[in-house]
Amino acid sequence: MSKVFVSWSGGKESSLACYRARKAGLEVCYLANMATEDRTRSRTHGLSARILKMQARAMGVPLVQRPATWQSYEAEFKKMVGELKQRGIEGGVFGDIDLEEHREWVERVCREAGITAHQPLWGESQDEILRDFISSGFRAVVIAIRADRLGEEWLGRSIDMDFYAGIKELGRTQNITPCGEAGEYHTLVVDGPLFQKRLEITEARKVFRDQHWFLEITGAELRAKR
Repeated sequence: MSKVFVSWSGGKESSLACYRARKAGLEVCYLANMATEDRTRSRTHGLSARILKMQARAMGVPLVQRPATWQSYEAEFKKMVGELKQRGIEGGVFGDIDLEEHREWVERVCREAGITAHQPLWGESQDEILRDFISSGFRAVVIAIRADRLGEEWLGRSIDMDFYAGIKELGRTQNITPCGEAGEYHTLVVDGPLFQKRLEITEARKVFRDQHWFLEITGAELRAKR
């Protein structure tokens, strides 16, 4: 069984990619996340490092975080992969769907690091991916939105079939993609088939910064699955 890490954002695509990787027979040994220089937030989605660590505990998979600037991102990512390779990791799992430059970057960086890139969602329609995520039993909430694409009322919504219907309806008249691949929204997965416990958000507030609305989670607990 090939040992892999999952490039982890805490959101729906990385979770579904991890789920599919396990079903395909890969052994997921680590969740790998790039963080801000002060290690307080994830570099890409701005999610609290504390919440990511709780999420990893809920899944029972170790989280590896590497601080980096945008300028040092690739170099630090390669260092992290090199260290994981020394621990027996042979591949990385990524949740990219249809952004060609992302796929090219992933394949190049993994090739240069001497590991195999796995992209189980690549080329599939965003409709199918979002429906599969929901039908597989995952639970997630919207934790960030681009203010020029979605209204503040979308923040904190659960990712369910009502959400799917709403985002599809918006997509008919606006440039909104079902999975938010253009950065329209980001999610936090709180439960699902990968989880041994569920992550319960107990306190949160809405914060506006850098033209985005964020759900700032100030309280959370790990609880037994229902």
